[in-house]
Amino acid sequence: MARLLAALAGLLGGVFATGPSRAATLPEDRAEGIVHIYNGGGVTAWGPALLVRKSIADKVSLTGSYYLDAVSNASIDVVTTASPYKERRNEYGLALDYAVRDSLITLAIGASDEPDYATSSVSLDIAQETFGGMTTVNVGFTRAADEVSKTGDSTFSDQATHWQYRVGVTQILTPRWLASVNLEAISDSGFLGNAYRVARVFGAAVPENVPRTRSSRAVKVRAIGAMDQRDAVRAEYRYFWDNWDIKAHTVEAGYSRYLGESFLADAFVRYYSQSGALFYSDNAQTETTYVSRNRQLSDFDKFVIGGKLSYDWKKQPGRYDLKAHAGVELLSVNYKDFTDIRTGSLYSLRAAVIQLYLTATY
Repeated sequence: MARLLAALAGLLGGVFATGPSRAATLPEDRAEGIVHIYNGGGVTAWGPALLVRKSIADKVSLTGSYYLDAVSNASIDVVTTASPYKERRNEYGLALDYAVRDSLITLAIGASDEPDYATSSVSLDIAQETFGGMTTVNVGFTRAADEVSKTGDSTFSDQATHWQYRVGVTQILTPRWLASVNLEAISDSGFLGNAYRVARVFGAAVPENVPRTRSSRAVKVRAIGAMDQRDAVRAEYRYFWDNWDIKAHTVEAGYSRYLGESFLADAFVRYYSQSGALFYSDNAQTETTYVSRNRQLSDFDKFVIGGKLSYDWKKQPGRYDLKAHAGVELLSVNYKDFTDIRTGSLYSLRAAVIQLYLTATY
């Protein structure tokens, strides 16, 4: 199974991509560096990300990562209720992979910090090969804890905890096709809102108030196939639902092809739609215990089209492989019941994401 997954991963590419887990086979030694840029909806974010992975004695692999986001925010929420601002978020990660018999065990810890928010997490995943390597079963969990503060208000302090449980099965269907099914359950408790966001009730601004607990579920099915030695296709569908009455659908399809001996091109389209939360309102006409005008909890849809081009820059078989990559995503978001209070019109945004990065295996 590891050989098929490795071949498909080579066709499909992707920064920091893991794809389906390759049980009992350690991830290859790898170094990655990336610069990302996001621009749209009044928000600009950019920064570098680094990852280094190194195996030890063919049984253990260590991975370290760093991610920086420098955000300049003048989004619709900010310009209508507050002042534009700039901030930086630093994220660090460390993971250990251990291969034993037909299993790959991964333990990871992470932490991120910004001026008014700090998060720490720990996760454990186990991938087990069965049926002669034709099937891989994955189980895992993540626990995260947040410390929330508010700039300019030293009296505000709160916490939140998050638990995520996941299980998945990857199955080889034919010598060129594989499919996977993944389930996840998430439980959140504590402060789940935004200390700065306001809602509207009878046209007046009031502090946002959301429940302090949330449970959600998601199921995703995916199929990947190599048409021949140069072409691959993929398709996936994800359904999400929670006890805030949000239901969401995600559909994605992609195509990859080698161009000559050195170039790999990848293109994809993605469509996402969701229904709004029970307590969401653009302008509430009744007073309720919970109320929010967070547009991410509203009824909206999003369309994304993207592409990547990879170039095999330098290659020494058995020694190292250095590749350069460039990726672009264009997205369009249309909100169905969130208005720009300056105009009274329904709000929509357009954005672009650019990624430039290098990967090296050694």
